[in-house]
Amino acid sequence: MRYLTYIIWLALISCLALAEYSAPSWGGAIPANALRDLKATRPFRTCVIQAHQNGSDDSPAIISAFSRCKSNSQIQFQNTTYYIGKAMKFSDLDNVKIDIQGTLVWSTDIQYWLENSLPIGPGKDQNSYPPAAYQNQTTALILGGKRLWIEGFGYGTFDGNGQAWYDFVKGQSNYPNRPHALVLTAEDSYVHGLRFIQPQMWTVTIVGSKRVLLEDIYVNATSTNDQPARNTDGANTMFSDRITFRRWTIENGDDCIAAKANSTNILIEYATFYKGQGIAIGSVGQYHNQFEIVENVTARNIVAYGSRYIARIKTWTGEQNDWPPNGGGGGVGYARNIIWDNITIHDGEKSPLVINQCYTNVNKANCSTSTFDISNITYKNLGGTIKTRNMAQFQCSRSQGGCDGVSMENVRFTNTATSPPEPASIIRCSNVNKPVGYTCS
Repeated sequence: MRYLTYIIWLALISCLALAEYSAPSWGGAIPANALRDLKATRPFRTCVIQAHQNGSDDSPAIISAFSRCKSNSQIQFQNTTYYIGKAMKFSDLDNVKIDIQGTLVWSTDIQYWLENSLPIGPGKDQNSYPPAAYQNQTTALILGGKRLWIEGFGYGTFDGNGQAWYDFVKGQSNYPNRPHALVLTAEDSYVHGLRFIQPQMWTVTIVGSKRVLLEDIYVNATSTNDQPARNTDGANTMFSDRITFRRWTIENGDDCIAAKANSTNILIEYATFYKGQGIAIGSVGQYHNQFEIVENVTARNIVAYGSRYIARIKTWTGEQNDWPPNGGGGGVGYARNIIWDNITIHDGEKSPLVINQCYTNVNKANCSTSTFDISNITYKNLGGTIKTRNMAQFQCSRSQGGCDGVSMENVRFTNTATSPPEPASIIRCSNVNKPVGYTCS
């Protein structure tokens, strides 16, 4: 009977993730708490992972547990410290609850990780599209399958020992084979109550997933010295549909949450950001002649402190220069139906609203060459304080005929770089067609 209840719970999770995007105007009134009351139920098999508790590698015990309990099971990390020295991939889980009550600490053997980190997917061959490692990115851990429940209880922690990586790369962007903390490739799944401390690179990467709810997640990706915690995105989606992020708290050195290639029906709500770069669409259009989309993304009810941006769209130029991760361009496709609603920023560093169709790795580029289409972009109920008079910078590509349907409603920022503070009223536009609710400066 308990196992049957567990199955019912996971079925409800699927309905939850489906319903959330179907009515984003609900304001987040989803009865997720009622579903979590069922977490006391248990499947018929349980694997408890025993840690060495002496600093030696616990990866073999973890691999063994996931092998024995990969379906209709529960896997328990106890309230202790686990040391992880090997890359691990568990991609065929089915109907599994993973309890993380302790702290998982990844080793600082940089040479091992550079040689053994895993391609993030979603393809099988790096020479085809999509490649085996999109943007040539790799990871230390892959969790994947159907009907997963990953429970952190608010204190289960992934410690990436990221300071070793921040010191090693010294600010170099997208250092080859520097691993992400976690890649999730899941369907009809629920992730709750995890903490991520100093991830190695990107924190949580959602790849090839459908109907996943991730809520009450904490990310602290900050450096303890003058080496920057660069490329420490809080969460990214790609090749994924119907993904919801709720009540995330993120302090980092890059995009807080980004919807990248082929992300559709993404909801981000009730989040708090410190520093970082807010919500991003992209970058997209990096693969020459490949068609990619980002569609139906809503970010709402968010507060940001000291962030560089609130809302940024970035597409590569139409000219290919080199290859990913740091080069590329010439991709095609569209980003449309993007909404930023009810967001407040305090002490923002730059123009909070940005459309950039000149994303490139070269100093001089033709910024009107992108043929990536941008349309139906909505900014409403946005405000706060920023350190510039420029409230928006919209650079749209002439080659695609500009951006369509870019609208503003109740958007007001205060420029605190002047004394006394004054409204930030400058909106710089290039190739924006028929602005709605504002006038380009």
